[in-house]
Amino acid sequence: MLKQIPMTIKGAELLKEELQRLKSVDRPNIIQAIAEARAQGDLSENAEYESAKERQSFIEGRIAEIEAKLSNAMVIDPKTIVG
Repeated sequence: MLKQIPMTIKGAELLKEELQRLKSVDRPNIIQAIAEARAQGDLSENAEYESAKERQSFIEGRIAEIEAKLSNAMVIDPKTIVG
């Protein structure tokens, strides 16, 4: 079992917004960029293709990271924290 991650409602909302943007805007854009780079031919020396693949890897990793955080989120109210 993964450890619960405390976060505020606002923090959870920001992560959800980022996740939505990554899935609905960034991911489709990078898929298009990869397709365009592939159309240029030889992939072994195609800097645009390599760059797009690296960006895709980052986006997919960030999506997985956010989904894991949200699935283990424990929403807290900072006003109730004593310390």
